[in-house]
Amino acid sequence: MAFDKSRSAGFLANHMARLFALHLSQAIAPLGLAPAQFMTLLELWEEDGLTQADLVERLDVEQATLANTLKRMERDGLVRRAAHPDDGRARLIWLTAKARKLEPAAKKAATAVNRRALEALDATRAEGLLGAMGDVIRQLRRTRD
Repeated sequence: MAFDKSRSAGFLANHMARLFALHLSQAIAPLGLAPAQFMTLLELWEEDGLTQADLVERLDVEQATLANTLKRMERDGLVRRAAHPDDGRARLIWLTAKARKLEPAAKKAATAVNRRALEALDATRAEGLLGAMGDVIRQLRRTRD
């Protein structure tokens, strides 16, 4: 059986993710943010003071990739690192006031991108797609390694 990219969940998900990243990048660029920074901020806006290991697990990214993103975010005044009170090896990542102020505008930009992407689908199909994507993510997380 020949490989058909139009029937490959992986190919289509990757293609869709690249398009989302492109549109998101354009939407949040005026805020001085990149997509990797935005996804990190989403986690910290939800729960501030996470460790780098917490973020790696939640974002499903490599440690080195996140380290570089956090370094840029610290340079840009979006996060600060502090010693962990119970683990001398760990550092907690905290949002700055600058990052907190960006939350409404960044989420508004992302919402607009999502709305634009899903507008070709009726509400039932959009909810079905989002549900299926969540199921696939949970399955792939369970079966990694």
